[in-house]
Amino acid sequence: MNVILLSVMRSLKGSLFSCFGAIFLINMNVQKELAFLCKDQVVKAIEEIIGSDNVRVNEPMKNHTSFKVGGPADILAIPQSADQLQKLYKFCVTSGIDVFVMGNGSNLIVRDKGLRGIVIKITDKIGSCRVNGEEMEAEAGILLSRLSKIALQNNLTGLEFASGIPGTLGGAVTMNAGAYGSTMSDVVIKTEYLDKNGDTQILEGGEHNFGYRRSIIQLNKGIVVKSLLKLKKGIPEEIKSRMDELNKKRKEAQPLEYPSAGSIFKRPEGHFAGKLIQDCGLKGYSIGGAEVSGKHCGFIINKGGATAKDIINLIEYIQQTVFEKFNVQLETEVKIIGEE
Repeated sequence: MNVILLSVMRSLKGSLFSCFGAIFLINMNVQKELAFLCKDQVVKAIEEIIGSDNVRVNEPMKNHTSFKVGGPADILAIPQSADQLQKLYKFCVTSGIDVFVMGNGSNLIVRDKGLRGIVIKITDKIGSCRVNGEEMEAEAGILLSRLSKIALQNNLTGLEFASGIPGTLGGAVTMNAGAYGSTMSDVVIKTEYLDKNGDTQILEGGEHNFGYRRSIIQLNKGIVVKSLLKLKKGIPEEIKSRMDELNKKRKEAQPLEYPSAGSIFKRPEGHFAGKLIQDCGLKGYSIGGAEVSGKHCGFIINKGGATAKDIINLIEYIQQTVFEKFNVQLETEVKIIGEE
């Protein structure tokens, strides 16, 4: 091994943050070798926390987003419990390693060059649910569709609106997801989350500071671990009927047959994003494999072979066109991340 490399490795012992950062400070001839060794060290450390079967290196993010686009993540880690999640996140924080936490990837665009550092994916392995009377306590990784079905099975009403939302509870609480006039803020009464240091925090009631597609958790870059929901006893036939009605509306109005990330833009005050886009004559407009849906102009779909760049370019073109015609600035509801 190169003498310079050995010297740097000794000086970096025990410091994964420095290990990642130092590759830009040394001779280009040893840069790749050092980066490999550092990544290998990090992978081994993560495997000790969550097991080797739950760690993937250079993982294509297109396999983990509903848009089916995105370059590789340096490391993708899938914790199997809330305890592993906290330990893993604290490891990233204390080591100074870039980390991004995701759920089902249904509201996410990862750029084509992918993500550096570690991606922590919260799945249904952290998805338990417990019902006590009119209250449901569920972990962050449970899908809203499953949570809604459990509510139905227990004759609880209040989650019908969420039965067709493709995300997880954690993501839904963080961004106060909603549909058909209801939001998570209507039912969430308590949340346990990890703060930016990985420490456990508790929110109750108004402390969530819910607003349109936001919460204090999002503002503080927290990670939901579990939430307590307050529902009401209802008539199962009526609950099922309402769920069927809303899901029928979704199928009729939304392009569910194509990869997408749902509504791309937040609703601008006094307007509907889809109507503004349609009134600009952009229905069916495409860039590469990305297209404004002909069924709902608030959706961009992956018609086949789209890249993240196609989608982002189309988003920016829509924003520019709508602003020029209506003087309205459309703000994205989806999160766009990754290396330019």
